[in-house]
Amino acid sequence: MPIHQPTQRSATAPGEPLAVKQAEAALVEHYPRLVRLAYVVLPPSLGRHRRVLAAHGAVQRALPVTRTAPARMAQVPAQSHRSPEAGQAEAPANAPYASMRLRVLRTALAYERRPRWWPGRLPAPAALRPALPVVWGLRLFPRAGGVDELALDRALSEVPGAVRAAFALQLLDGLPETAVRGLLAEAGVEDPAGAVRRAARLGRPDPGAARILLRSGEFDPCTVQTRPSDLLRRRHRVRAAALAAALCVVAGTLAVAAEKEVRDEAPGAGVTVPALDPAALLRTAAEQWADTSRIDFTAWPVRGDRRGDGELLGRALRAWSEPSGNVQVSTTPGTVGVPPAQPPRLLFAGEVDGAAVVLFHDGGVRVVRYAEPLAGDGGAALDFARTDDADVTTGAAVVVSRTGEKARFLLAPWISETTTRDLLAPDTPGRPLEVGPDGITAPVERPAAGGGCDAWPVLQLRSSERIVENHAFLVTDLGDLAPAHLTYTPKPGRGAPARQPREATGPEALLAWARTACSLRALSGSGVRAVNNWAFAEQRLPEGGASAEWLCTRADTWRGPGRVLVQFLQPAASPTAPAAVVADRNDTALCSRFGQHILAGTHWKAESGRWYVLAAGSRAVNRIEATGQVRGTAGGPTLAVRAPRDASVELTARLREGGTLAAVR
Repeated sequence: MPIHQPTQRSATAPGEPLAVKQAEAALVEHYPRLVRLAYVVLPPSLGRHRRVLAAHGAVQRALPVTRTAPARMAQVPAQSHRSPEAGQAEAPANAPYASMRLRVLRTALAYERRPRWWPGRLPAPAALRPALPVVWGLRLFPRAGGVDELALDRALSEVPGAVRAAFALQLLDGLPETAVRGLLAEAGVEDPAGAVRRAARLGRPDPGAARILLRSGEFDPCTVQTRPSDLLRRRHRVRAAALAAALCVVAGTLAVAAEKEVRDEAPGAGVTVPALDPAALLRTAAEQWADTSRIDFTAWPVRGDRRGDGELLGRALRAWSEPSGNVQVSTTPGTVGVPPAQPPRLLFAGEVDGAAVVLFHDGGVRVVRYAEPLAGDGGAALDFARTDDADVTTGAAVVVSRTGEKARFLLAPWISETTTRDLLAPDTPGRPLEVGPDGITAPVERPAAGGGCDAWPVLQLRSSERIVENHAFLVTDLGDLAPAHLTYTPKPGRGAPARQPREATGPEALLAWARTACSLRALSGSGVRAVNNWAFAEQRLPEGGASAEWLCTRADTWRGPGRVLVQFLQPAASPTAPAAVVADRNDTALCSRFGQHILAGTHWKAESGRWYVLAAGSRAVNRIEATGQVRGTAGGPTLAVRAPRDASVELTARLREGGTLAAVR
């Protein structure tokens, strides 16, 4: 639904300085570009609805209001540059547009600036200021993009507004780094050079692809979709307003006493009513999942034999709002434990393994689990986990109970077949797993958290044909509420395009995971959404040896950043012999859509006792060079050179399309 743009007034309106009229013309002409820039710079914590409105407000307030003095835009030099990519649309190179852009940047950046005396838990003052446009009764959000757009949005959410601004100015307006630094400095950014450096890392290794994503509908607040706001919440507000008006008319003098009496009768409900009212909880119809295009936690029907227990639900909501001392709270990294801003969705309420368990879904962002013992003096537990933008696989199950070395899962309604298998037994077929009427599985063995690694249990689930998916996939318990989705990317084919991740259920994928499963222990409790094994290279070993494989195991978290383990799989007598981890990198785009090139190396001992330095790169590598205590070069994506066991070697690679690549460590 296009947002209505400001109506262009006559360029010859009397009494206005020329600069103001030029500013208005620039604003109207380039309105979509400016609004997109503001939307990218604004903090994602506002939510998409508020970001859309704030972006339009920032641009509409950018017009100079003075009518008695020349506007400041006359002092802003026009940007004169060429686009970094042939055929790429350039930013308007004129002073009025530059002035409007600067004013929009200042407004958008102010949403993250807090005075020193400002309470840390409150949004920045700019975010609390009422401003037009205002939309009542509807929620607005840009059109949803694909996996790549989602990954970019997550990456942007992890950096400050100044970095997002530098990123947008370079990719949307095509400004060179020097111009971006100057513009950020004028907008009040403390470290413009640092922001530009961090922004450059966001676009690697393919700025052109990042530019296309940034210009997609995911980041276009001028073309939006609409949904109704929370109808029950609106109804409660309207009734509350009508009741308040009636009380004022009938008994104005008793308003204070009446308010006190109401608060006495409903303690704890005055701050977030109706968000903490069990009667206001959202409940999805039982068959809605089979008739919707949004297959995530919003499609889960409410289940459990205590879903109508208002007292249990009330205790769970109050514990969420203000956890007492006997409530043990845990959160996965990047998850906030704040009370809900609106009534959450009830997913489950019932008794499991000696505890009353309640599961909530909070507006597409979090899953919250509350559990209290049915007997004894033990305290309750409250667990928070991020689940934003879950899908058929990452929204397929939630841990509902953990007892000892076993766990039970509540499965999504679209799961039609459930089995368990051991990743360390790739040739053993899966075993059927019993699932109760409420979607709760029988107890499943948990992977060992430490010590030995003799087995790695996983769930193999199959989605229903009713949602036109009907495919099997693997998930594993890494200690969070939502299990991690396991995938596999095969070795590159000769002359074939780059492979894409696929489900890890085929023989080749299971053999790769059999040798790398135990490395998953390093990811426990870190909020992992999905883990992909990418076989990026195959290498013939020296001295007539067999082939070895190089894998990049990438773990993507719900909050955005990823962790990479590069693993070397040399020939072994056992199909479950652990791979050798040769590199470990945190907070990196390597082995993802935004990091498609990789080079790694390791020392290797042949059967003869001789030591070598081995190196391998991804499909775009056409030359590898070793320097330092050992020197050598090789054309193609692999290298093997004789070297002492402890030789210090620097590895670099040249890419087929230009550029160099350093080895990951």
